[in-house]
Amino acid sequence: MSARQPLDLDALAPDLDSDRRDPTLTLDGWRKFVDSPAATFELLAEPEWQGLCGSDRYAYDEVRISYHSEMVIVATSAVRQVARQGQMLTMLNRREIGARRGLIVSGAQTTGKSTALKQLGRTHELMLRERYPGRFEGRIPVVYVTTPPKGSPRKLAAEFARFLGLPEIKRGFNTTDIADAVCRVLTTAKVDLVLVDEIHNLNLATAAGEDMSDHLKYFIEHLPATFVYAGIDVEHKLFTGVRGKQIAGRCVLIRTGAFPYQDEWRSMVATLEHALRLHRHQPGTLIRNAKYLHRRTGGMIGSLSHLIRGAAQLAILEGDEAITRKLLDSIPVDHVPESEGFGAGFA
Repeated sequence: MSARQPLDLDALAPDLDSDRRDPTLTLDGWRKFVDSPAATFELLAEPEWQGLCGSDRYAYDEVRISYHSEMVIVATSAVRQVARQGQMLTMLNRREIGARRGLIVSGAQTTGKSTALKQLGRTHELMLRERYPGRFEGRIPVVYVTTPPKGSPRKLAAEFARFLGLPEIKRGFNTTDIADAVCRVLTTAKVDLVLVDEIHNLNLATAAGEDMSDHLKYFIEHLPATFVYAGIDVEHKLFTGVRGKQIAGRCVLIRTGAFPYQDEWRSMVATLEHALRLHRHQPGTLIRNAKYLHRRTGGMIGSLSHLIRGAAQLAILEGDEAITRKLLDSIPVDHVPESEGFGAGFA
């Protein structure tokens, strides 16, 4: 009898990258994020799965664990709304020479703000690549940066410079020089969309925060692009005082929050359950427990995704191959839902 051939993991999951994903805060990391296809994995048939042993079983499970670390992006109403408004604003601003309109995505933790921001940028860049296949060389249509905590104008400029891979900023460089270099590169590269995450780190109550706000305004005025911001409860932190009113007057606000226990919540649970790749999971288990999941997570999409993906990985590691109520009870969710009274005791 001939020896059984080793398991071909590339054939099982050709679209999975086993390495850790690079942060999207550099152009290289952002491009890899944009280029990455949706996670896919096809389960082996029962006889093949049962026949796996040793290194083949370990490798098969490792690929599935990697798959469940990403699994699927749920197209929530918030993601769709941000995509729609963002696309509209980029078109409105296309030939604008005055103050361009921006977009602010504001909400509590784990409500999908950063996901919506990145999906907007990814969709826009892919659309431009398809529309201008022969004219995309050298173009940087989307920039993604985060607002540095306790930041300064220099730190903010450095975030843009790091994204672009500009030479290391030396101590002798002043903030204006850095900002001018960034603006020249981005104008030449025909930037369309600038995504600024963690905007709640911009504290207008401090002198440093005011300076950084003025510097952000400098970028807005010197770059022919649409700016989209995301942060925690931004309307309560930034829309005050003269500077805050300037920001508010130029931006559309989209709020994200906990999802009520309604059809959309059940649909999100169904989407996540359909994406599971477990050999013993009973379809419909999570849908039947949708109300329990809502209570555990407080209706937060980030907490729901964390709970289900973590449960799937534990089901693989522990050999049960199914998500059960008992398994879900054993997994703590994010601190906010737990601290506000949501937990297994509500089941």
